[in-house]
Amino acid sequence: MLVIDRQPLFRAALARLLSAPPVRARIEVVDDSRSGLEIAKRGGIQLVFCDIVITPISALELANELSRLEPAIPLILLGDRDDGELMTNALQSNVAGLFTKDCALDEFLVGVRTVMSGHRAVGANLMGQMLDRLAAKSRDTRRPGGQLSPTELDILTMVGEAKSIPVIAAARGISPKTVRNHLASIYRKLDLRNRTEAMLCAARMGLKAD
Repeated sequence: MLVIDRQPLFRAALARLLSAPPVRARIEVVDDSRSGLEIAKRGGIQLVFCDIVITPISALELANELSRLEPAIPLILLGDRDDGELMTNALQSNVAGLFTKDCALDEFLVGVRTVMSGHRAVGANLMGQMLDRLAAKSRDTRRPGGQLSPTELDILTMVGEAKSIPVIAAARGISPKTVRNHLASIYRKLDLRNRTEAMLCAARMGLKAD
């Protein structure tokens, strides 16, 4: 197994864990992803553990490179709790496992065995974060205006106040064409057909200038 991590103490601790029972693996450790990829290409590595914010090759790029090898090498991503957004975004990639570095030891070892048997493993706390994000996204998409950017909300507010495109452009410091592009995006996101419907929508949303 190969451990790629920036933190010397964590590298050493993980190496000790994986070389001891019940895993009993031969461990190699490096502190950058380019060196790690070169070691993996030499052969003999069955599983790679990698810090989510590793450099100079990103963790997701490394996962893609490892998947192209013959045989492909699975990658488990490890991150701190502050890396939660990166980790949940990585759920959509082809990594074999994702865990925070403070996850329970038993959970982590079960995850390692799961990945080694050809399946995917995700830490329980990451699953919780993912479900929270999905719930928040669902609330936003149900709420009118939840899909709009701050600029689009500001422009919709001014439309609700019956301000013209030139006036909106001057207030925002942008061109009238850019305002029209924002309006087209607003109409598309909120399923509106014209300026009148946009004014009514702004009123229903209670949008008011500060």
